[in-house]
Amino acid sequence: MRQKQSDPKPAGHQRPPPRRIYEESQGKLPEGAACPDCGASYRDGRWTWQAAPADAYSHVCPACERIATDYPAGVVHLEGQFVRDHRDELLQLLQNLEARERKEHPLKRIMGVRDEGQGIAVTVTDAKLAHTFGRALHSAHRGSLDDPPTTSERENLVRVHWRRD
Repeated sequence: MRQKQSDPKPAGHQRPPPRRIYEESQGKLPEGAACPDCGASYRDGRWTWQAAPADAYSHVCPACERIATDYPAGVVHLEGQFVRDHRDELLQLLQNLEARERKEHPLKRIMGVRDEGQGIAVTVTDAKLAHTFGRALHSAHRGSLDDPPTTSERENLVRVHWRRD
């Protein structure tokens, strides 16, 4: 007979729910919001770069909220000798992609770049942007790409790995 293992958590302890920027119970944001940090406005159910109406109320956009709380939606890991040799060129490619995406989508931004032992980690505010970065690196420079399919319902953080030696 197998013995029942004791629960390592104390009685009554519940695991916290996954961290989300907006709770589903809040529903959609009311129209006419403007982000005080970046200047994006909320119109027709999405954040845009259109000028906010004169009577807009102040509401921090999800991208600025992620940046303020240091809670990225995606991380792109670049590794290998090629990354060490071509660091500036690769970062310029990612910055150009971000600028192109950000023109139409204010929530797609690079949060930060940090050096790691064998490469670089780029954090972003949008999971789709992480996938875009991975595919662009693979298309431009080949190498190996680990770009697992994920959805926001299952994952709060998308991790994309690109490597070239």
